[in-house]
Amino acid sequence: MDVKIEASWREALKEEFNKEYFTKLRDFLIEEKSKYKVFPLGSKIFEAFNLCPLYKTKVVIIGQDPYHGDNQAHGLCFSVQKGTKHPPSLVNIFKEYNSDLNFPIPQSGELSSWAKQGVLMLNAALTVRAHQANSHSGKGWENFTDAAIKAVSDKQDNVVFILWGSYAQKKSLLINQNKHLIIKSPHPSPLSSYRGFFGSKPFSKTNNWLKEHNIEPINWKL
Repeated sequence: MDVKIEASWREALKEEFNKEYFTKLRDFLIEEKSKYKVFPLGSKIFEAFNLCPLYKTKVVIIGQDPYHGDNQAHGLCFSVQKGTKHPPSLVNIFKEYNSDLNFPIPQSGELSSWAKQGVLMLNAALTVRAHQANSHSGKGWENFTDAAIKAVSDKQDNVVFILWGSYAQKKSLLINQNKHLIIKSPHPSPLSSYRGFFGSKPFSKTNNWLKEHNIEPINWKL
């Protein structure tokens, strides 16, 4: 695995690349790719970092692992490639987007315009075996992405962390809550969205915080 990652992230995470877990992770991925299809494409594994440099990060959205269907994952949590049907969680995110901001439901589920504005759309595991959810969880990626979350917390000010569901909410332990905003709600999946995801207004709450701290808000419109 050739690590092509944006310069500010490479600097912030340089120690991670030399740790034993990362060597084991690299070996695991080489072995995995020799036997199975792995998503996303190798060139897109670090897409969340490459589209959103550390020094530009204003918002962090945390997912668990990439979509495992064909033509879905492209390196940003909850986002799918253009022309791909919206998965159930994204359908619900767009329902809340419509309710919160009064924007029409987007045709495309490709969210890279958010990433380019400073939204780090980070899955805890950055790869997955095709058609097997969570198949690369517990292989080392979480060490790496935890280090990235901590880097944002330590090096940036007044960031909004959007934590949907209990898995993401556990990451709050990595975040300095004295200088950042954490927005928590149930996960947008159909299994839990009705328990409080709908009506949680994460998009407008994020922009209100950014504006209060004289930070350019996110243009969420797709």
